[in-house]
Amino acid sequence: MVTSAYDGFPGAVGVSRLSVYDWPTVEGLPGGGTPHLHLACTEGYVVTSGHGTVQTLTTSGYRETPLEPGVVAWFTPGTIHRLVNDGGLEITVVMQNSGLPEAGDAVLTLPPDRLVDEATYADAVRIPADLPEAEQARVARARRDLATRRFLELRAATEAGDPGPLAEFQRAAAALVRPRLDDWERRWREGAEAAARATGGHLDALRERDVRHLAEARVARTGPTATGRFGMCGRLAVYQGI
Repeated sequence: MVTSAYDGFPGAVGVSRLSVYDWPTVEGLPGGGTPHLHLACTEGYVVTSGHGTVQTLTTSGYRETPLEPGVVAWFTPGTIHRLVNDGGLEITVVMQNSGLPEAGDAVLTLPPDRLVDEATYADAVRIPADLPEAEQARVARARRDLATRRFLELRAATEAGDPGPLAEFQRAAAALVRPRLDDWERRWREGAEAAARATGGHLDALRERDVRHLAEARVARTGPTATGRFGMCGRLAVYQGI
């Protein structure tokens, strides 16, 4: 029996380390990230230090989940989420589908006029890599504050019983990512789907007393390929290939 091969990170998930922004927010919280949602991926947090919350908004309503060392929290596609840093909040982020959220499966809660098409949205979220670090920080903070103001409006409307603004944002976000779906499907097939097929092949082989795949075992190691990058929710350490 020939089993399907997959030698990527377990489950084809993406991993990054996140130090949540400590810049005070527009409504006076001590620090926090940029509200956004994912359209195809579940995202998880493993809290490694500090304290804070993740604020979430769905069609079911608004919620706050406390975060402290040892907590593992996750949320499914369509959950608008925003990290609040009450002090030293650091997280290992686990992203479904080979880190697809870092490949575009994320839409910030920007005002409607920034969501009209791909080019307009790209201009609104871009942090030019050739800028000095202080200027990158200024752009990241302005982007976060713009998205936060819209998030607060969506939250207020939802809590007041008006689902329209949130539904409008969801439709706009889906339209923005539609041109990327072919690339996303390729990533999924080469990652998460391939990993699942490999497990199925291993189970079939073991049932038939075929252990050839055990002779192909190997060990892999990697480290961060970029550190201190200005992400949506904080400074990121990212890993190539996971």
